[in-house]
Amino acid sequence: MADNKQNKEPKDPNRKIVKINLNFTWIIYLLLIGGIFWMMASSRGANPQKVEWAEVEQMLKAGDVKEIRFVRNDYQGDITVWPDCLEKYKDKFGGTVPTKSPHFIFLVSSKFEPEVVFGAINSELPADRQFKVVMENDDKIWPQLLEWLLFPLLFILMWVWMFRGMNRNMGGPGGPGGIFNAGKATGKLADKNQVNVTFKDVAGLYGAKEEVEEIVDFLKNPKKYTALGAKIPKGALLVGPPGTGKTLLAKAVAGEANVPFFSISGSDFVEMFVGVGASRVRDLFRQAKEKAPCIVFIDEIDAVGRARGKNAGWSSNDERENTLNQLLTEMDGFGTNSGVIILAATNRADILDKALMRAGRFDRQIHVELPELNEREEIFKVHLRGLKVSPDFDVKLMAQHTPGFSGADIANICNEAALTAARKNKKLIDTEDFMESVDRVVGGIERKRNTLMSPKEKKTTAYHEAGHALVGWLLPYADPVLKVSIIPRGNALGITWNLPVERKNWSKSYLMDEMCTLMGGRAAEMILNGEPTTGALNDFERMTRMAYAMVQYYGMNEKIGPMSFYDSSGARGYELVKPYSEKTAELMDEEVRKVVEEVRSRTDRILREHADQFREIAELLLAKEVIMAEDLERILGPKVRPADEQPVTEPVSEPKADEPVESEPAAPAENSENV
Repeated sequence: MADNKQNKEPKDPNRKIVKINLNFTWIIYLLLIGGIFWMMASSRGANPQKVEWAEVEQMLKAGDVKEIRFVRNDYQGDITVWPDCLEKYKDKFGGTVPTKSPHFIFLVSSKFEPEVVFGAINSELPADRQFKVVMENDDKIWPQLLEWLLFPLLFILMWVWMFRGMNRNMGGPGGPGGIFNAGKATGKLADKNQVNVTFKDVAGLYGAKEEVEEIVDFLKNPKKYTALGAKIPKGALLVGPPGTGKTLLAKAVAGEANVPFFSISGSDFVEMFVGVGASRVRDLFRQAKEKAPCIVFIDEIDAVGRARGKNAGWSSNDERENTLNQLLTEMDGFGTNSGVIILAATNRADILDKALMRAGRFDRQIHVELPELNEREEIFKVHLRGLKVSPDFDVKLMAQHTPGFSGADIANICNEAALTAARKNKKLIDTEDFMESVDRVVGGIERKRNTLMSPKEKKTTAYHEAGHALVGWLLPYADPVLKVSIIPRGNALGITWNLPVERKNWSKSYLMDEMCTLMGGRAAEMILNGEPTTGALNDFERMTRMAYAMVQYYGMNEKIGPMSFYDSSGARGYELVKPYSEKTAELMDEEVRKVVEEVRSRTDRILREHADQFREIAELLLAKEVIMAEDLERILGPKVRPADEQPVTEPVSEPKADEPVESEPAAPAENSENV
């Protein structure tokens, strides 16, 4: 054995090993192309013309035939004409003389006797014009079969292989999708050993956690409840704004309960084929029953659970409605203790079908709201685990700077801070990097170098933002100003950041002061230039929305009275008739106009009473481009606050602008004014 080892040649380090990866698809294509070329080459030979026996007999008697090859078992004959006679028959070949033989073919009946007929004709011809007769039996079956079957077989193979690719693309790697499995559920199954997310990975969400912890207890100890006659809930609906952690919370439930977890999106049920959605719903629930106890999570259920009969542009026989009907049937058809719980997530619960929301289907609604101060601090700690952060970084201070941010927003801020530090070649991420990331997330990318602004435009922008800052600083109920900038970011030429107090209820005084702050930019432009600009578009849009909310929704107008025309269900959007008369609509428009006029006169008075301080702030902005709350306090004194509120420590950075959503049209959580 030692000799054999010694005799082995040493491996050459420079030797390259070429691996050939054969793709079955290319083999099919090559065979198909080769078969086509083979058939074309085989057809390049003679192209004999078919003639009747009567014509053949005339040709034979005229002495024009050189040879006849007759196949007995096919009752077919091939004719080769003398070269000097081809000109006589060129009309049968389209006017050209053929160069290949045979030239003609003919068929006869089974009663035809070739030896007798051909012998009789040959006996009447001169010796130099007699034709040669070759009698044979055709036993070349395989070439003919190959010629006729090769192309169809290759075509079928290619067709099957193409559909295999379509199946793989439609269903994903290893998925059951595809045109032949269109009715199969496309949900992803994560086994109980594959779900590693627990409640420790979900920061904040205190109330929502308590709700879902009970669901985990249902799955772990069902007998604890069924022994008393209780029924395990069929499902729970997670409702909340985007990015608040609804999907993460559902995964944590599956991880804590240690059960299989089916995940599917509401749009996955809807397909171009009729009946596919309902079939996928049935298949999903069939798989869930086989894996029970388990959790089925349907993300963005509003894609398939929209209220029936209210799908704009669709008939009552819409495929989406059929899918919803099947979903309702399956959810209500479960056994009492089947061990399958349905979790669904949406941020548009107002448009869901009422039958989907009733008890027995989604038995409870779990509201996943935007995190508060302590919850944001916990979320920051979760996302800071993998980051190299400076030791003096204050997580609590950062949480104070980000009111209205969701968990996804905070994750984005942490990532942007790491990218900012990397651009500056830093070893650790410090507070300054996080502040810049907040600026970028809230206002957009800085456009300082590439933005061409004339001196007059820059001065107008500075006075506009100074008007926002001064009015917001002097009005007691307005949100504190944190930072004012005339550096263009995104679509804004200048931005004023405010820090809104985290509250659930807004008074009329707060709304009026906020509208005055929004009006401050236009009032400042009128003082400076004597004419308005287009820079107050965003301010007026938000102010008008607030004014109409006060009159139409919150009952804060004496003439309209304590009435609200707000539609929390969202169903009124499909009605063509307003819930108030035209006279009331005119009255509301007039009252809104009075509110706006009161705001304008009050704002103009404040700016003119503090004209010197107003100009000082504007000139400081032109010189520094960015001023902080400390600069405003040095010019205007401490922030004016209501008598019933305690002063708070003012951070040095800006929070995220929290735009009011449609379901809360009057929520004045705007905290940045821009030009």
